Amino acid sequence: MKINWTCPFCGHDAIVHDKDEGTVSKFRHVFKHDNKYGYQVVNGTVIVCPNDECKEYVLVVSTSNAKLDQFSVPRETDTRRTWRLVPASQAKVFPDYIPEPIRADYNEACLIRDLSPRASATLSRRCLQGMIRDFWNVRKKRLVDEIDAIKVNVDSETWDAIDAVRHIGNIGAHMEKDINVIVDVDPEEAQLLIELVETLLTDWYVAKNERQKRMAAVKVAAASKKQLQASGVTKPQSPVTTTT
Repeated sequence: MKINWTCPFCGHDAIVHDKDEGTVSKFRHVFKHDNKYGYQVVNGTVIVCPNDECKEYVLVVSTSNAKLDQFSVPRETDTRRTWRLVPASQAKVFPDYIPEPIRADYNEACLIRDLSPRASATLSRRCLQGMIRDFWNVRKKRLVDEIDAIKVNVDSETWDAIDAVRHIGNIGAHMEKDINVIVDVDPEEAQLLIELVETLLTDWYVAKNERQKRMAAVKVAAASKKQLQASGVTKPQSPVTTTT
């Protein structure tokens, strides 16, 4: 089976095949040992990044409940738990030109999302505030006021996403309070905040950097053209061939 896969270390996109032993390795172990869950199956998957400049590996382990079939072979029924051991979270790789404190808060929010959704959401909120203050140069007493202040600066699609997330469940109250106050949120709400942060990091910082590079390339090309014109050199034309 082919898998569309993105390396969490270098961001390299690839299509990996689960039969390619040089890239994907799997292991499976069945046990009972008088535990209260009955037969359990432990599955593990290792994926090595095919990017020659990276070659990091990802390790995911999960446990599943199992029942014996008519041939006394354990068959998995449902997955109980999944652990992403390497890397320890699903944080995406963002460029170094994004301020380090913002990236640090984002990475930690991803790392503890399942362990402590409340703490994760607090870090995401601090990350959101850091982005607004750094990117838009807006500073107010409350995060909710800073969010309202950038409404005139962002496109309607971005604003609708921000507005939708901040009115879901406990996140609404979460946005109203001081960013260092821990408010109860569930893992799904913590994940919504993480996804909002990821979207804004991409739409604000990454998109701006890509645009700056494109504009710089245009200016370099224009300056080169102007220099050629000033020196009286014209671009050589392709020879015209005629047929008889």
